[in-house]
Amino acid sequence: MRIVYMGTPDFAVPALRAVHEAGHEIAAVYTQPPRAAGRGMALRKSPVHMAAEQAGLAVRTPASLKGAQEQEQFRALDADAAVVVAYGLILPQSILDGTRYGAFNLHASLMPRWRGAAPINRAIMAGDTETGVSVMRITERLDEGPVCLEIRVPIGRDETAGELHDVLAERGARLMVQALAALGEGKLDCRPQAEDGATYANKIDPAETRIDWTRPAGEVHDMIRGLSPYPGAWFELELNGRRERIRVLRSTFVESSGTPGVALDDHLTIACAEGAVRFTQVQRAGKKPMSAEDFLRGVPLGPGDKVS
Repeated sequence: MRIVYMGTPDFAVPALRAVHEAGHEIAAVYTQPPRAAGRGMALRKSPVHMAAEQAGLAVRTPASLKGAQEQEQFRALDADAAVVVAYGLILPQSILDGTRYGAFNLHASLMPRWRGAAPINRAIMAGDTETGVSVMRITERLDEGPVCLEIRVPIGRDETAGELHDVLAERGARLMVQALAALGEGKLDCRPQAEDGATYANKIDPAETRIDWTRPAGEVHDMIRGLSPYPGAWFELELNGRRERIRVLRSTFVESSGTPGVALDDHLTIACAEGAVRFTQVQRAGKKPMSAEDFLRGVPLGPGDKVS
């Protein structure tokens, strides 16, 4: 079929490649405009933008799709369907109606659980043991369209958001190809989402990322892995007379007890309200991620020492 692809971040790259490799004609790729990034604040193209150019595909980067001219240019593509994966712009109804069969979104959760912007992070932070990817027909109400296909994926006890992101991106890419094949054969069955069990995955607020040792260790562990690698859960230590922020990228749950926020041993095990967490990978400000062992070679933190 003739497809318009709409996506922006790394998560959307595998699906772009899969749709292209499946033999569909991609009339255009829509992605967010280049943004200033890095120390020099040079304009940087999105991951989808770069992947599309590598494949020789036409790229469009409108800042908005609300204008009549942009909507007319979209309709002029004469596409059978639009595939949308973490695009980042609101699609007006005229865009949703601008293809023969409509627009289909790949979402990283089992709908209606974790509608919204951060479904992978929120699923892990909530301690979910299962998630998945869903293909749904897009409607005007955000993430509330009928679900066409889904795949269920278990979440490992120590799995991070970054690891789960990569798994869901690959599984989702194959699922979208499957959905397009069914759509082309007139066999794609999309059913309304259940009203019960809807939850919303709001964007991560920076105020949420500081570790609270008065919470149970299981919740702290889920928070750490749900925010890894970005934006990262963190605590503070006083080093060389100043307070330094330490990001925690990996941890594991430990059956132990003590005063919340106090180190229990020489292996970066910190007591929580119930139980403890042991850090296995951390990152100092301005440094690369390092193992707990490497961190402790430069930072004396042992039994009885308190972290913020």
